[in-house]
Amino acid sequence: MQQLESPQRSRGLAVAVKPDRRSSRIDRLGLWLSKSHTIDRLWIGTTESKPYPALRRVEEALQLIKRHDTLNYSRITRNLDRIWVHLLPSAQAHYDRSLNACALDERYVLNETTTLERIASTIVHEATHAQLESWGIIYEEKSRYRIEAICLRREHNFLTKLPDSGLMQEEIERTLEWCESDQTYLSDASFRDREDQGEIDTLRYLKAPDWLVQFAVWLIRRRRSRTSAP
Repeated sequence: MQQLESPQRSRGLAVAVKPDRRSSRIDRLGLWLSKSHTIDRLWIGTTESKPYPALRRVEEALQLIKRHDTLNYSRITRNLDRIWVHLLPSAQAHYDRSLNACALDERYVLNETTTLERIASTIVHEATHAQLESWGIIYEEKSRYRIEAICLRREHNFLTKLPDSGLMQEEIERTLEWCESDQTYLSDASFRDREDQGEIDTLRYLKAPDWLVQFAVWLIRRRRSRTSAP
C-alpha cells in the first residue's frame, strides 16, 4: 500500500456499501468477463489481464488466512459469495452488499508495498461487514463508527495470529483512536466527495484523454450543484 498521510486511508476505511441490493448491469457484465476460480465454494475473480497477478495474490492471501486462523477463514467462506478484484473509484476495498462480495481495488492488490498479510487482513475486515449485514446491522451513517470499530477489531484479532505483524496491529489501534475522535470521514458527504475524486483518479489511471477527464469533472460539478440546490 502507498504511504498515505492519514490512518483511515492506510486501513482502507472508505467502505462504500451500495444501498441497492440489486447488482447493476455493468457489475453483471464485469463478473461475466472476469477470470475466476472457486475455492471452498467461494468465487474469486478479477477483471485484470493475463497473467492475472491480482487473482494469484488474493488466492495466496486466502491460504494465509486458512493456515493461521481457521475460524476467520470459515467466516469468510460462510458469509461471502465472492471476492472480486476490479477498479474501485472510492476505496481500496469495500463490501458490496448487492453482490455479497468483498471488492478489492486492482491498484491496491497489485501495489508492490501491499503485502499478503495486508490483503488477508482486508478480506477479514470486509467479511465482517458481510456477517453484520446478515444479522440485520445496516451500514447507516449513524452506525458507521461502531460497525467499523467491530471490523477493525476483527482484523486486529486476526493479525495477532500472524508472525511479525506488530506494525499492522499498531496501525489499527491508531485508526480506532482516530475514528473515535473524527467521525466526519464516515459521513455521507465524505463518501460522495471521495467517490467523485476517485472517478477522476480512475480515469487518469486508465490513461483516459484529457478531454474525457475534463468532461467527467464538469459532470461531477453539475451533479453537485443540482444536489446542493434548494
